[in-house]
Amino acid sequence: MKKILKYLLVLFVLLNLLIIISGKSWMYKAISVTYLKGHPSSYISDFVHFPTNTIEAGTHQKWAIADNYNNAELPDFIKPVNDSLETVAFMVIINDSIQYERYWHGYSADTMSNSFSMAKSFVGSLIGVAIKDGKIKSIDQKVCDFLPDFCEGGNAELTIKNLLTMSSGLNWTEDYYNPIGQTAEAYYGGDLKGLMMNLKVVEAPGKVFKYHSSCTQILTFVVESATGQTISEYASEKLWKPMGAKHPALWNTDVAGGDEKGFCCINSNARDFARLGKLYMHQGNWNGVQILDSSYVKDATSIEDLLDEKGNKNVNYGFQFWIAERQGLYIYYARGLWGQYVICIPEKNMIIVRLGRNYGNLLDDMNHDDFYAFIDAALEMYP
Repeated sequence: MKKILKYLLVLFVLLNLLIIISGKSWMYKAISVTYLKGHPSSYISDFVHFPTNTIEAGTHQKWAIADNYNNAELPDFIKPVNDSLETVAFMVIINDSIQYERYWHGYSADTMSNSFSMAKSFVGSLIGVAIKDGKIKSIDQKVCDFLPDFCEGGNAELTIKNLLTMSSGLNWTEDYYNPIGQTAEAYYGGDLKGLMMNLKVVEAPGKVFKYHSSCTQILTFVVESATGQTISEYASEKLWKPMGAKHPALWNTDVAGGDEKGFCCINSNARDFARLGKLYMHQGNWNGVQILDSSYVKDATSIEDLLDEKGNKNVNYGFQFWIAERQGLYIYYARGLWGQYVICIPEKNMIIVRLGRNYGNLLDDMNHDDFYAFIDAALEMYP
C-alpha cells in the first residue's frame, strides 16, 4: 500500500510539473470544473463556475400563448430520446405563439442554461447588425481593418465572410475531447485574445469548410472594434432589449472583466433563446422594427458554396447557422454542444427549441440524429 501511495504521489508531482512547464495552468480550472464536480466534460450548468458579463434586458415582451397550449401529446418515439439524452426543455412555437413547452430535471421557463455554440448565431447576427449600422462596410471587409495586431502574412487576406462561413484556413483544431487542445484552452483558459491573435492562416481562405470556434471568437473582437462596445453591451442594445427578452443573460468571460467567449456560453432560457428564431423567421424584423437587413438574413441561412475537408460539396452551413432538410422542408438552426437547438422551419412558421445534457450521433450530413427526431416529433404533433 505504501508503494502504491508513493507512486501516486510521484505521478501527482510529475503531472503538476508538466502542467507548469507547459504553461497550461488553465488545466487546473478545467479539472476543478469538470472531474472534481463529477463531470467528464462541459455541461449546461457549468456557467456558475466562470466569470460573466451581463446582457441586460429591457422591457419584457411576452410570448403569445396559443389557445390549444400544451393540448398535444409528445409522440411515443421521442420519449426514450428525451430520457436517454436528458432533455431539459422542449418547445414548439407556431405563428409566433407557444403551442407546446415542457421541462424536465427541475428546469422551467426561467431556468438558465448554457447555449454553447448557439452563441455563434448571435455573434453572426451582430455582424449583420453592425453592417446595417454602418460600423462594418460589408462581409467582404478585411479582418485586419479592425484587428491590426492580427495582420501578418496570410492573415491580411482574411475577410469577415471567411470567418462567418467557417472557411478561414486558420491553424485551429476543433476538438472537444483533447484536454490540452486549443478548444479546451479557449473554454477554460484566461487569455482568449492572446490565443486568437497568435493564429495564422495556413490554407487559402474561402475554399474549405472547417468548423472552428476561433472564427466566431475573432468575429467577436471585430464587432467590439467596430462598435467600441463589448459584445455583451452591443448584444443588449441591438438584440436582447429590442427583442423583449424577459431575463438578463450572462455571457461567460475568460477572466473577471475580460473577454466574452463569443464562440459559446450565452446563458439564458428556452423562451429567450427562441427570440432569435422569431427574428430570422420575420426576415430580421421584430414587431415592425428592422433589426437585421432581410438580405443578410437570407444570406446567413443559405448554404455557402464550399467543399468539406474530403473535397466534397457536403457543407450545410451559412453564416453561423446550420442548414438541413427534413420531410421535404427547408430548415436552418442554431446549434450548441450537447444538443442545444433553435430550429426554424419557415414553411410551417414553426420554431423548435430543445435544450439538454446530451445529443445523439453525428451523421454524414453534419447533423445529429436527435436533431431530426425532435423535428419529427414537432411535425407529428402539429402536422
